[in-house]
Amino acid sequence: MTDLLINAAFDSGNVVVESIDGATATLSIRKDHESDFFQWFHFRVAAPAGTELVLKITGLVKSAYPDGWPDYYACVSEDRETWSRAPSSFEPGEAGGTLTIRHTLSADAAWFAYFAPYSLERHHDLIAQAASCPGVTLRQLGLTLDGRPLDCLEMGTGKKPIWLIARQHPGESMAEWWMEGALDMLTDPSNVHARKLLTKARLYIVPNMNPDGSTRGHLRTNAAGVNLNREWHDPSDARSPEVKCVRDRMDETGVVFAMDVHGDEAIPAVFLAGFEGIPSLKDKQIGLFRKYRDTLATRTPDFQNRLGYVEARPGKANLSMATAQLAERYGAVAMTLEMPFKDNFDMRDDTQGWSPERSMQLARDCLATLAEMVGEL
Repeated sequence: MTDLLINAAFDSGNVVVESIDGATATLSIRKDHESDFFQWFHFRVAAPAGTELVLKITGLVKSAYPDGWPDYYACVSEDRETWSRAPSSFEPGEAGGTLTIRHTLSADAAWFAYFAPYSLERHHDLIAQAASCPGVTLRQLGLTLDGRPLDCLEMGTGKKPIWLIARQHPGESMAEWWMEGALDMLTDPSNVHARKLLTKARLYIVPNMNPDGSTRGHLRTNAAGVNLNREWHDPSDARSPEVKCVRDRMDETGVVFAMDVHGDEAIPAVFLAGFEGIPSLKDKQIGLFRKYRDTLATRTPDFQNRLGYVEARPGKANLSMATAQLAERYGAVAMTLEMPFKDNFDMRDDTQGWSPERSMQLARDCLATLAEMVGEL
């Protein structure tokens, strides 16, 4: 049998080939640069159609989130457009924790990833398409450590400043799929929810906070190995210019509402995390957060409020994180939106699991909910 040809030398690629024996490959995941974080993988396997692949990704007990591997099925595509799930199983006692992926090729190559990738090329297309729409302004806020532009799309004629940011953690690619759904809705002149929101607010949208980490195939950090979502209290040009330039612009505009879009490795649900532990917590502020959360739960069955993170105790919020810092600094109704790498176990999809399509639809539901409440901000 012809041995497999495995490659990850492309945008967001990440895998280390340990050994290949016929149609079985033993693999591992490269750590983020200057960091111990690892979990994201993205690679191509080439072999004749009909080959029954067995791919073993090892050493996962020491990954960033080992609880993310049980009940997880790897993403696979043979056309790089439609991503489905390949049968996968996790054995914590095998080779330091091994995810075994099985897939029979119907073409001569397949791409595997931790979640459907969102490429830098698609990101630039997204920026260009949105910026060409009437009423949309593109502002380059600064440069990343690798010299890439940090782009912000601004739109809306209202006075209420609303910020949407995504992909601080680059391996959470579902966050930029969410952004594509959001921008598709906001630039659709026939969408009445978008029209209402844009007449009441000025939106500032950063679809990718971490293009360096995205391109390098990182899970959680930028080019310097820095977790951007621990930099909001004191960002710097040397460590976190991405956060610094965004926060500087926020200082200019103010913020009444902010959503930071993420993905969660372990929890099989969509949920929100808030700012309960900030020192200056106000009743109206937390009341609007809870109203938004509860309204979203009635709008879409893909959202729930049973599962999620433990709320911070009074005065114990981590102000280095975006949601807590923005709520404290600006008095904003701020929140972190988390989507699953696995699936929403309340609404399972055995073919795709959580997917780009569901991420985009969730964005439309989130913005329609915001349009209902924008007058109260």
